[in-house]
Amino acid sequence: MTPDDRGIDVEAFTEKAEAWLEENLARRSNESAVLNYAIFHDRSHDEERQLIDAARQWQGVRIDAGFGAITWGPEWGGPGLTASHERAYVGLERDFTAPERHESVLVTVELVAPTIHALGTDEQKQQFVRAFLRADQLCCQLFSEPGAGSDLAGLATKAVKTDGGWRVNGQKVWSSGAQFSEWGLLIARTDTTVPKHRGMTAFMVPMDSPGVDIRPIRQMSGGSTFNEVFFSDVELPDSLRLGAEGDGWTVALTTLGFERSSSAGIVSAGGNSADLLRLARTSGITEDPLVRQQLADAAIYERASALLVARYAERELAGAVPGVEGSIGKLVWTQNLKRIGDAAASFLGPRILADTGVPDTFAWTEHLLGAPGYRIAGGSDEIQRNIIGERGLGLPREPREGLA
Repeated sequence: MTPDDRGIDVEAFTEKAEAWLEENLARRSNESAVLNYAIFHDRSHDEERQLIDAARQWQGVRIDAGFGAITWGPEWGGPGLTASHERAYVGLERDFTAPERHESVLVTVELVAPTIHALGTDEQKQQFVRAFLRADQLCCQLFSEPGAGSDLAGLATKAVKTDGGWRVNGQKVWSSGAQFSEWGLLIARTDTTVPKHRGMTAFMVPMDSPGVDIRPIRQMSGGSTFNEVFFSDVELPDSLRLGAEGDGWTVALTTLGFERSSSAGIVSAGGNSADLLRLARTSGITEDPLVRQQLADAAIYERASALLVARYAERELAGAVPGVEGSIGKLVWTQNLKRIGDAAASFLGPRILADTGVPDTFAWTEHLLGAPGYRIAGGSDEIQRNIIGERGLGLPREPREGLA
């Protein structure tokens, strides 16, 4: 796209985007498509590396053509269009054989880049934002710990100030894509004398730093997307501190806000309402009123999730920081993942239990087994409800255990 396209309306933009996709990709064919409803995949290290490399390359191609950072301004490599333009493009691309957008690329492009853009210094923005939007470099989140998952403020990894910067010791867990990332966004405890939410600081960590040890975790699906990451006297310059000292909670909430809105609409995981409708049709059960109700419920909540994400995107473009909209969207999305999985299981009955070679049957087990995981990712559903109640509705905080 050219600077002249900045005022292009959505309809004209859609025509231009479709023509560009036609030139660069083949259209999807339902007949030739391999039905895969996995949420957490079983891939070898080399297979995952190939998938990531393809996703990174495609992201660079999209950026260069004006379709990879649609709502970002020209100074960051985007055309500066609206969220409506972005939604139009995303919907179009689903009809073409684009490389899968691996979670490592999504985290870098949709979570970390906007966080640095919102909270970083001018030097940090120049160093990271464009490189992350293009996926020239990847970044993972280094938030959760064995004793601090949904209660992120309970983290124990420490960063101690030194003459030259900071020394980090501790452990993180469930860090998706850490083994493939050049950078990590770390939240560490820097002050133990203040309330826990105020004693944390954020840092950008080069993942090849001496003292960083990345250990993949084998998942139930067989893959190893998640990792434990250990820090042993890792030295960081103060220039890699993101935000003010003690302001790590703000950085974490900003990133998690982007994550919740991303999970609710950008991540493509498992089966969707269209897949469920196809299953009902091939099973010959679409005239059953209970089946039709399940199909309608899945489609309605899927549409509601998309509208929530659209509203959030428009607010973000207007300068709003992540708020409870992301938590609402994530709840709607994760509950619909379960709704779709439960419906597929009820449609298939015992056919979902064993791979008999019949298409579109056993493949649904990967959705059914994976959906509960996203009720935890980005903060558990229970935490999302607390955020909505306390920050969005102004309800009193839950009483601590043992208190009346």
